Amino acid sequence: MTLAVKTHFFVQAPLAWALRAAGHEVCVASQPDLVDDIAATGLTAVPVGPPLAAEAGMEVARQQYEAAAARLADPPNPQDLMRFQELRPEKLTYDFTHGVFTVMTSTVFQNFSAERTIDDLVDLGRRWQPDLVIWDTVMMGAAVAAQACGAAHARLLYGLDLVGRMRESYLAEVDRRDPELREDPLAEWLTRASAGYGGEFSEELVVGQWTIDPTPSSMRLAVDHPYVPVRHIPYNGPSVVPDWLREPPKRRRVCLTLGLSFRDVQGGGQASASTLLEALAELDAEVVATLSPEQLAAVGTLPDNVRAVDFVPLNELLPSCSAIVHHGGYGTWQNALVHGVPQVLVASDVWDGVPRAELIDEAGAGLTLPADAAPEKIRDAVARVLDDSAYAEKAAALGAEIRATPAPTDLIPELERLTAAHRRPA
Repeated sequence: MTLAVKTHFFVQAPLAWALRAAGHEVCVASQPDLVDDIAATGLTAVPVGPPLAAEAGMEVARQQYEAAAARLADPPNPQDLMRFQELRPEKLTYDFTHGVFTVMTSTVFQNFSAERTIDDLVDLGRRWQPDLVIWDTVMMGAAVAAQACGAAHARLLYGLDLVGRMRESYLAEVDRRDPELREDPLAEWLTRASAGYGGEFSEELVVGQWTIDPTPSSMRLAVDHPYVPVRHIPYNGPSVVPDWLREPPKRRRVCLTLGLSFRDVQGGGQASASTLLEALAELDAEVVATLSPEQLAAVGTLPDNVRAVDFVPLNELLPSCSAIVHHGGYGTWQNALVHGVPQVLVASDVWDGVPRAELIDEAGAGLTLPADAAPEKIRDAVARVLDDSAYAEKAAALGAEIRATPAPTDLIPELERLTAAHRRPA
């Protein structure tokens, strides 16, 4: 089960095909928005629930989280309560974590797993009788459906395990309170959702019976939970390698991308394409900028060293690159890690963009800048990453760590073992 956002599904597709190639029947459930992208991979798509309509839903979500924040006793800035990426222990108080789960449950988790979506998933599960349900981090309704049909179930992470980390902090704070003062909005919702199908709440509905994690183990957040590491296999959707990419670059090449999710879901990113191109204009490097016509419309004249393309598969482009400048999206971040390319992240603060950027900084595999960084700051960071070989060495080491991680095909026996251990009567 995947959220109807292409980049979320692209992380799941290699494992789905590994299961299929091993002889297992596989179907991919998602909101109707994504069925064409699923079918384009050759996998079987099953539409469930109403359309996600992600772009149109952004304003509705904003209104909902403002309303949810206003219901709290001392409402903070509602945007702050969407910050699942907060990792500083001193900030993870009961009031903060309770506020986060109050807002996120009502505006994100319940919307992504709408009542009709869960109904359709339960119906699919009871008819098809799967042995294993693998679900997107934010699609907790799939865990409810797995419980209803007796299937084993596991999360497949998209990014860092912010849910597991925040949940662990929250439950510790809840345990310190008097029993009559304990509230848990996420548990309350999942209790109601599961009871409708004869089930009951457990933390498995939040974090899965185990979690499949494509993030390098050295960068995993500290959470007391069973993880099964899997190698990230880049998949960028159906694509064609352009003729110019078949030739080796005549000088150092830098990739500039603002990702697919921001242009498809939010209409753009937090970083300015104009600012980034201005920053890279004076570099002694060829810049390949994967920007949409809409993003380019606000740019004006392209610098002479920039080749602008609407889309090119990063898995084919990055081996020829000496650095990548990007917004911090998970798929882009992982692609760069796989190919050992140093990163300059002008990081968005959506979900885990900032903490993942900081992990690259700490590993010495790149540099992080705020989304509103001045062009000269960006230029200096890219020049530093290009000229100092230590960044390439550290990036290569992370790429080697990923290659040493079990590939999806290697994971199948372990998934079969865990499924047999967790499968139970509906």
